[in-house]
Amino acid sequence: MKILIKNIKQLVQVEETPRLKVAGKDMNHLACIADAWLAIEDDKIVGFGKMDDWEGIADWTNLTVIDATDKIVMPSYCDSHTHIVYAGSREGEFVDRISGLTYEEIFTRGGGILNSANKLREASEEELIESALKRLNEVMLQGTGAIEIKSGYGLSTESELKMLRVIKKLKTLSPLTIKATFLGAHAVPAEFKNNKRAYIDLLINEMMPKIAEEKLADYCDVFCEQNYFTKAETIEILTAGKKHGMTPKVHAEQLSNFGGTLAGIEVGAISVDHLEFVGDAEIEALKNSQTMPTILPGAQFFLGLQHPPARKMIDAGLAIAVASDYNPGSSPSGNINFMMSLSCINYKMTPEEAINATTINSAYAMDLSKTHGSIAIGKQANVFITKEIPSYSFIPYSFGSNLIEQVIINGQIMSQ
Repeated sequence: MKILIKNIKQLVQVEETPRLKVAGKDMNHLACIADAWLAIEDDKIVGFGKMDDWEGIADWTNLTVIDATDKIVMPSYCDSHTHIVYAGSREGEFVDRISGLTYEEIFTRGGGILNSANKLREASEEELIESALKRLNEVMLQGTGAIEIKSGYGLSTESELKMLRVIKKLKTLSPLTIKATFLGAHAVPAEFKNNKRAYIDLLINEMMPKIAEEKLADYCDVFCEQNYFTKAETIEILTAGKKHGMTPKVHAEQLSNFGGTLAGIEVGAISVDHLEFVGDAEIEALKNSQTMPTILPGAQFFLGLQHPPARKMIDAGLAIAVASDYNPGSSPSGNINFMMSLSCINYKMTPEEAINATTINSAYAMDLSKTHGSIAIGKQANVFITKEIPSYSFIPYSFGSNLIEQVIINGQIMSQ
C-alpha cells in the first residue's frame, strides 16, 4: 500500500540522521518541516520534504492521497511503561484515597496490587485478552503506536505465566508494536507475607526458567520500594533475569528514595521509572549511564505524589522519557496527550521536551528507537494526523481535548 500525505502544516520530529535518544538542551529542539509531504510504502516511511520538493514522489501511481491542510503530522507515541492487562477496576480505592487513606495504607489492608492480583487470578486468558484489546485500541486512536505491557498482577507461577501468554497473544492480535515485561516482583503475595525469601526463590528458580523457555518476556522489572523489594533484592532478581535473556527495568523512587535507580544503573537497566523521589546522587549516576530516566505523570497526578524533578534532570543534561503507567490502581489512563499536558503544566517541560520524551526517548526505553519514535526514511510508518490546529504546542495546551483525526499504523489507515 502507498500513502501520500500532502499539504501538511507541520511535519514534526523529522530526522535525516536518526538518533537513539535526545538529552539535555537538545530536548528543547524539535525538527519540523512546514508545508510538507510524507510518503509511506507498505509499512515504512520512504520519503518526506517540502511541498515544492517532490523528489519523484509526484510520479507515484495507485496510491492513497490524504490532504492534511492546516493539520499536524507526528510520529506515533511510544508508551514504555504500562500494566494494560488487568481484570476489573479499583475505583473503590480511588474513593478511599479521597477519604484520606494513603496508597500504602490501602496496600496494607490488602488493596492495591494485591487487589488486582486476586481479580486477575480469577480471570480467564480469553477475558484478559478481550479487555486488553479494547484498551489497546483506545490508546492507538489517542496516538500510541508502540507499547510495553507488564505482568505483575499474577504473583504466582500460574498467573504470571497466564499474563505473559496473554501479552504474547496480543502481539499477534493488535497492530501495535508490543514489548513484554516480567514483573513478578511487583509485590509479595499474601501467601508469602512472612517468607519473602521463598517468593524471591520462586521468581528466580521456577518462574524465570519457564518464561525463558517460552520466550515470553523482553524485560524483567522490580518494584524497589519500602514494604516491597530492597535494593539488594532488586539487584539479585534483575541479575537473574539477565541470565534468562531479560533486560532489566526498575520501578524506582516512587514513594521514597530507596535505591532503585542506583540498583538499575548497576545492573544496566534500560530504564528506571517513576522517580518522584530521585536525588542528586541518582541524577549524577544517571549522567554516566545508558539508563533512560522515565517519569509517569499519570500516576503522580492520580496519587497526589510530589513532582519528580524533571526540570532539574533535563538541565543536568539527562534524557527524559514520559510514559503513561496505564493501570487500574494509580493511573487509569493511557492517553499520552494528557501525559504531555501534565509534563508541561506540572514539571515545566516545554512542548518540544514533552514530544521528545514521548517519542524518541520513550522508544529508546523499549529498545525501539532505531525503528520508531521519529519521522525518518526506513522507520516504521506509525504516524497520526491531527485535526486543524495552529501548532504542535496546541496538543499539550488543550488538555482533555481529542485532537487526533487519523491514525496510521504499519502503513495501514486505522478506522476510528
